Amino acid sequence: MSLNRCGWVIETDPLYVAYHDDEWGRPLYDSRALWELLCLEGFQAGLSWITILRKREAFRLAFDGFDPDKVAQFGEAEIEALLANPGIIRSRAKIMATITAARLYQDIEREPDGFSGFIWSVVNHQPIHNHPASLADVPVSTAQSEALSAKLKKRGFKFCGPVICYAFMQAAGLVVDHVVTCHCYRPSLT
Repeated sequence: MSLNRCGWVIETDPLYVAYHDDEWGRPLYDSRALWELLCLEGFQAGLSWITILRKREAFRLAFDGFDPDKVAQFGEAEIEALLANPGIIRSRAKIMATITAARLYQDIEREPDGFSGFIWSVVNHQPIHNHPASLADVPVSTAQSEALSAKLKKRGFKFCGPVICYAFMQAAGLVVDHVVTCHCYRPSLT
């Protein structure tokens, strides 16, 4: 018996199926995990998510496990090594944005609510649970993703427009957009 899933899932790809079933749309509160996901969403700009998902482990290796304290210290030698790494997306702009994002993360993490609180504040610290009947009912951006984009850009983040932010919010469970026919859909999160 096959399970119903959201229409964007490549059903023949076990990695994509596992990502959809076990990660996507589940509320994520860990600051470092949120930062990693935001960086990966930035690398995805102009590409498909499956491309990034297939390279995620190579990204983790290349960026020292997405340890922001280590990434913040990256210099020209590390940048050149990343640009030569065929396992990741070799965009100088995206690599530089990730290094900058590590430094910005450090600043935000020292604030009272930390990075997780900074991110979750755009949804009042509660997931928004939508009830889309089909993918056509799922927006590409919302007022909340526009607000998150503006907050991130104001702090100096790059590759974080409203569409990228909405995809990030969906992935991190700030917004739950499983279609109502999907086996992961839940009427509420309580």
